[in-house]
Amino acid sequence: MITVENLTKTYGTQRAVDDVSFTCEPGTVTGFLGPNGAGKSTTMRMICGLTPPTTGRSAIDGVPYQRLGNPGRHVGVLLDASAQHAGRTGREVLALAAITMGLDTDRVSERLQRVGLNDAAAKRRVRAYSLGMRQRLGLAYALIGDPAVLILDEPANGLDPEGIHWMRGLLRDFADRGGTVLLSSHLLREVEVIADRLVVIGNGRILTQGAKEQLLGAAGTSVRTMDPAALDALLQRMGLTGTRSADGSVLVPSDPQTIGQAAAAAGVVLLELRPAGAGGLEEMFLRLTAGPQPEEVSR
Repeated sequence: MITVENLTKTYGTQRAVDDVSFTCEPGTVTGFLGPNGAGKSTTMRMICGLTPPTTGRSAIDGVPYQRLGNPGRHVGVLLDASAQHAGRTGREVLALAAITMGLDTDRVSERLQRVGLNDAAAKRRVRAYSLGMRQRLGLAYALIGDPAVLILDEPANGLDPEGIHWMRGLLRDFADRGGTVLLSSHLLREVEVIADRLVVIGNGRILTQGAKEQLLGAAGTSVRTMDPAALDALLQRMGLTGTRSADGSVLVPSDPQTIGQAAAAAGVVLLELRPAGAGGLEEMFLRLTAGPQPEEVSR
């Protein structure tokens, strides 16, 4: 289990991570989502002991990462696919990892095969690897110690569709066998397929978290109209508060039938009326993280 309690990280006056708390339980994949600069990588680095938190704590099975004996046997980490020594072969990278962890190097070939790197690829220098091959090697490195926990930051970058499908199956199988996976990714549709739980972060703070089905099923109703003022007045009379998204639609915490009947009775013409959950994770993510449009940011 991964436990994160009130993690905060400040750099001068900038608060990169602000009071973040969540847990990742055995047998689950937790999708850790947020736009660029939201604080995902900083949070993961704090969990792995690479960045000291300003306040708060994190633990793996109740023990801070820095205090784990032979941590690679407990936690497999992939935060940067380019972090391997470029002058070593893929086989050498894994062999050195095995030796460092006190493991038999006989397992190296099996791990390479497991991530789809054949004998020819294993003999090549890492500098000659594509990004996708480096991701596969990084995942093999994370798995070399047979850990119970995986912490992966954008592991699908550089993978082709077949590779993404393969990784999805590998991580799902890992969790189904009792492992714990914390997965950061911008591939929202892939996360939606594989994740059991979701944690969404923005500007360093948790925006929402919980079981995937619960979060997506409780999204409410997406409404669009040519007369926003009339819709606002209708919602006010109904005692409801709508949240306007960046695309102009309004998210209403009610069911489509109730909203549709009330709009028809009030003469409010609707251009769109549907369960917000129909848009899945992508719509929920965009709604939660909606910010200034590009032209506003450049001003």
